Amino acid sequence: MSESAYRVETTSRLAQWRIENLASCTYRKSDPFKIGKWKWHISVEKNKLLYVKLYPEISSLTRDNPPIVSFIIRVVSSAGDRKALTHPEIIDKQLKNNDDFIWQIEVPLTGKFIIDVEFLDLKIASPEGGEPSSIWADGLTQQRSNSRALIALGRMLKESIHTDIIINASDGSVGAHRAILASRSPVFHSMFSHDLKEKELSTLNISDMSFEACQAFLNYMYGHIQHEEFLAHRLALLHAADKYDVDDLKEACHDSLLEDIDAKNVLERLQNASLYQLPKLKTSCMQYLVKFGKILDIRDEFNVFLQNADRDLIAEIFHEILNAWKGF
Repeated sequence: MSESAYRVETTSRLAQWRIENLASCTYRKSDPFKIGKWKWHISVEKNKLLYVKLYPEISSLTRDNPPIVSFIIRVVSSAGDRKALTHPEIIDKQLKNNDDFIWQIEVPLTGKFIIDVEFLDLKIASPEGGEPSSIWADGLTQQRSNSRALIALGRMLKESIHTDIIINASDGSVGAHRAILASRSPVFHSMFSHDLKEKELSTLNISDMSFEACQAFLNYMYGHIQHEEFLAHRLALLHAADKYDVDDLKEACHDSLLEDIDAKNVLERLQNASLYQLPKLKTSCMQYLVKFGKILDIRDEFNVFLQNADRDLIAEIFHEILNAWKGF
């Protein structure tokens, strides 16, 4: 049998597999063909009935981002009046393997026929858990628009394009835009909207942040922060997020601080968890110190910590210690 017998012809969203002859009790699987991000296969099996399958090729892409497909599939006879059988339209069906879509055709087919698949949409699940997004048309347009907008905002900050306020940090100053700050923070919005001195002045003093930390804060607000920059200034960013009521930044700092608790930072993080009311971080630090016994490894540091910590926090720690002792 020639190689063309397994080849699927494609355009951007249409795939056609021409089958010249399919004897009884025969199984055939097409060569891989690419539609969207994935490679696909069509397979047919003819026994008493005809079974048609469409599925993505097994790969890391399919495993991590299985396609969510909308399509119309038909089987068209190549002879005579080109009789067509059409499966009901498939909408937003996730396909991971060769058992996720099986079309059982009871009408006998002989001779030449074409399997025609029209891909209406291809989506992938959002990593943030939201609605799946299309890889085509509106989805790509939105992604490109968002990307270009963030690049433009980053340029506005980096190149001081039409800045209208100067922010004075403890050791330097940087230009910014009132509208951007007000849209990202209800505290800034209030400052610039009401009869406060910041409404009239062209400067804003943030003396409790270093220039680098303030720059990182602004980069986050403008959607332009780098991961290494974020990690280097997490605690300062947490303070700014709490002070200026930037909820998404506070949540990002909270999640990040949970990831690398160790003996060198656990007491500082416990203090910040109490100060900024971060329950998951507080619980994790308590577990690290008490349940896993790491408090014994940092006795000297813990004694110093007790001299300065909030009384309510100290009480919570000793309550955890007493509960742990009861368990022995």
